[in-house]
Amino acid sequence: MTGTVAQIRSFNRPVQLLLVNQLTINIGFYMLMPYLAGHLSTDLAMAAWAVGLILGVRNLSQQGLFLVGGTLADRLGYKPLILAGLALRVAGFALLGFAENLPGLIVASLLTGLAGALFNPAVRAYLAAEAGDRKTEAFAVFNVFYQAGILAGPLIGLALLTISFRWVCVIAAVLFLLLLIAQARALPARRSPSGADPGARADWRQVLRHRPFLLFSTAMIGSYVLNFQVYLALPIEVRRLTGSEAGVAIVFAVSGLLTVAGQVRVTAWAKNRWTPPQAIVRGLALMAVAFVPVAVAAGIGPVGGAEPWRLGVALVPVLFSTVLLTLATMIVYPFEMATIVEFAGPRLVGTYYGLYNTLAGIGIAAGNLLTGAALDVGERHGWPALPWLCLILTGSGCATALAVLTRAGRLDAPPTVITATSVPRS
Repeated sequence: MTGTVAQIRSFNRPVQLLLVNQLTINIGFYMLMPYLAGHLSTDLAMAAWAVGLILGVRNLSQQGLFLVGGTLADRLGYKPLILAGLALRVAGFALLGFAENLPGLIVASLLTGLAGALFNPAVRAYLAAEAGDRKTEAFAVFNVFYQAGILAGPLIGLALLTISFRWVCVIAAVLFLLLLIAQARALPARRSPSGADPGARADWRQVLRHRPFLLFSTAMIGSYVLNFQVYLALPIEVRRLTGSEAGVAIVFAVSGLLTVAGQVRVTAWAKNRWTPPQAIVRGLALMAVAFVPVAVAAGIGPVGGAEPWRLGVALVPVLFSTVLLTLATMIVYPFEMATIVEFAGPRLVGTYYGLYNTLAGIGIAAGNLLTGAALDVGERHGWPALPWLCLILTGSGCATALAVLTRAGRLDAPPTVITATSVPRS
């Protein structure tokens, strides 16, 4: 942990502010969102379709507008987009606490998602710009703060939930308001380098025609599907085995604590031994291997109500898979983020991050649908290992695709530069 602290202190003040920014964003988000579905279905007695619609609007407004948010960050500057996103999150969370009808809740959900679409690409582009040649190390530390927020947020929200869900929303909104004020006062203005401006449509045309970037993005989609199983398939397996939520909390805690404690050290270790493409390929391969323990133990029946030691033994494969998956993500993430910056060049980092996040979001949605279907089919036909084998194949396919693309030099081409004289302004 001392190495992490030293790494944080080695960066300049804007980077440190961005780390605190992301920590606070995740605390505020995760103290509220895990309990929103329960509030809608129980406190407001809404139908399941309405709950799904409200949650879906938030995800769609965020994932679908990432590209717009990234482009605005490149054109207007990173700080204005960060501040605008924080302001929208204040409004959205406050409205979630007081709205009691479907239209109001949809508006609140829309504002909450749009907020993420604005500040997420801007924060990452700002971090990349400030970190200079130390992008990989900066994103490693960023992931520490990111995971710390995921760890702390639900615990704070659970404590406030004993009062009421409205208090959760109000405190989350106040937290974002305080962050908004602090960032407005303390965060220096920063924007992408200026130069010939071909217009927003030309920027989008450039990123959509940048074949190496698109190939990389496509190959990486599966990694997001696999990483998301900490929230989907692994908790479902824990509930199947134990019939309890306690084991789910352990899975989340193991994943978060391992990242907070080891991310900086793992990144330094990988950087000293591998090139960025090698690190990403090996990390993807480890993601595939991560699901082998649960695949091997898939035939174990439920042990809910058994002695504590039996419950502990039953959870060993799931926890082993969680550790391997978290370790793989720790290897991949910093190099992945730095690679996107290399593709983008200095002027369009936000735009590239925006499109990358949109593609990842689409992949997660599709992957979760297919994973859920595999879980259902496996249970219905007595093939408990089916979903895990599908995830293993997904990880293996991603690692193989990226290795082949790297070896063939398909990821080496620089981004195409479009000048103001070649494309009309939008």
